[in-house]
Amino acid sequence: MANNFSNKKPSRRQFLAGAAALSAGSAAAGSVSASGDPLITEVQEWAQITGDGVDATPYGLPIEFEKDVVRRNVGWLTADTISSINFTPIHALDGTITPQGCAFERHHSGAIELRKQDYRLMINGLVDQELIFTYEDLERFPREQHVYFCECAANTGMEWAGAQLNGVQFTHGMIHNMEYTGVPLRTLLNEAGLNAAGDLKGKWIFVEGADASSNGRSIPMEKALDDVLVAFKANGEALRKEHGYPVRLVVPGWEGNMWVKWLRRVEVLDKPVESREETSKYTDTLADGTSRKWTWAMDAKSVVTSPSPQAPVTHGKGPLVISGLAWSGRGAVSRVDVSLDGGKNWHEARLAKPGTKMALARFYLDIEWNGEEMFLQSRAHDETGYVQPTKEELREVRGLNSIYHNNCIQTWWVNSAGEVENVEIS
Repeated sequence: MANNFSNKKPSRRQFLAGAAALSAGSAAAGSVSASGDPLITEVQEWAQITGDGVDATPYGLPIEFEKDVVRRNVGWLTADTISSINFTPIHALDGTITPQGCAFERHHSGAIELRKQDYRLMINGLVDQELIFTYEDLERFPREQHVYFCECAANTGMEWAGAQLNGVQFTHGMIHNMEYTGVPLRTLLNEAGLNAAGDLKGKWIFVEGADASSNGRSIPMEKALDDVLVAFKANGEALRKEHGYPVRLVVPGWEGNMWVKWLRRVEVLDKPVESREETSKYTDTLADGTSRKWTWAMDAKSVVTSPSPQAPVTHGKGPLVISGLAWSGRGAVSRVDVSLDGGKNWHEARLAKPGTKMALARFYLDIEWNGEEMFLQSRAHDETGYVQPTKEELREVRGLNSIYHNNCIQTWWVNSAGEVENVEIS
């Protein structure tokens, strides 16, 4: 039986006729008929001149039409920008990998400039021999690459008492997800030798940075020998200054304060140091005024990034892609649910790809929006069986005095005009 297909290539006239038919057929979904749009039917200015040469920007930069996709800070949050934070524009990104130029910054004494040639890393304390590594030394060890998220423990912290900031960049933007390249910390500890430490159960390391704050943190030896990475690349290139160039610590799944930048020293100890950053800071104050400490892992969390206050619905009724991010510091995201009515009913979202441990997962829910108001929520599940809690459930355990580790379900109210606001459902 003869088929209707031909080996002949369609003529330009046939192609344009077919394209016009497709445009007309999709007009109901918001497209414009090709015959009525001069931007496609007429030759435009940019098609009549030559563009920039290959050396116009030796290091590629975002095009000017995307210049609003930048980190932002909240001016009233801190006294100055030296000890402060800015936020990843997660509302304007898709996929899961965060460009370094968009990844949030958190500094305790400002970002320093440290040349590779001047870099040194000391391993000392209860080791067989104290060692000092140069940057070149680190490059000679077998290296690994892993994609991990880094989340500040204070992410969403301002939302404890109620809806506060009207933008997902500000409520959830203290996070990034990058591919890190480096040497496992256990490799360097084994190079120094751990026989002097004796039984490693109950042993600790203390890590500090080369900046003025040093940001020292204690880490259990079990974690140090597991998946902690001494990283010198992110997304295939050198770390940015604001992310700890030339070398930083990566502590997968644990709060960002432990990811010490400009890493200069790792000391093996028989007990934690109890530094400022793990006593008066980065502990969770409960309703009775006491504080819990050593709450390192970032529990499962998710948020709808679009629609959101900075990414409203502008196309009116019809097909709408709801998108967001989910993550867990205890393993891989296994499922994400989305609610359109404030948690009354839930719909399983589509994961862009299977979740991986300690990395962001992108989820989508494709709907037909009829213009009715929505109360958008998302709820993450991880491979341990943990389910992201509501704010009420979290408050029952923690009260209202906490700052850190707020992983509650977020609500966005979408009105009939497509505008979006941060709200709390009582």
